Amino acid sequence: MMLKPYSLGALLLTSLALPLVPPVPAVAAPAAVAPAAAPAGHTADQISRFLVRFYGKHGPSAHARRHHVSQVLLERQTNTLSDVLLCAQDRPQDIGIGPVTVAQAAGVGWATVTTHWAADRTDTFTVYVRLDTRPLRVEDVICAG
Repeated sequence: MMLKPYSLGALLLTSLALPLVPPVPAVAAPAAVAPAAAPAGHTADQISRFLVRFYGKHGPSAHARRHHVSQVLLERQTNTLSDVLLCAQDRPQDIGIGPVTVAQAAGVGWATVTTHWAADRTDTFTVYVRLDTRPLRVEDVICAG
């Protein structure tokens, strides 16, 4: 079989286009590689219990407001007349905490909080808690309206 000139040229061009990579020496793998441990975070149940204690029946206590609230919320509270933790200007008659959702990848858990007022009026807002904080604290509150 006779090589045609353009076949040889094509072979040379493709070999020139390939990068020159020195051979990589083989490295022995460790006997047992332990998977990286996921960071320990709070569970939905722990966050739920925290929020029930934090909000109580009528709103957070002075102690809870000082020790279990993020710096961002503390600063936001100083710049407004309404209560940023309750999304209101006064105390509700009752407070209910909905189911907690936890997003491990995002490192956050959240729940809907329902406040009950006179004349069967209710309001809702969402409370966010980081999973890696010790002790637990409310990181953010998003008011519904």
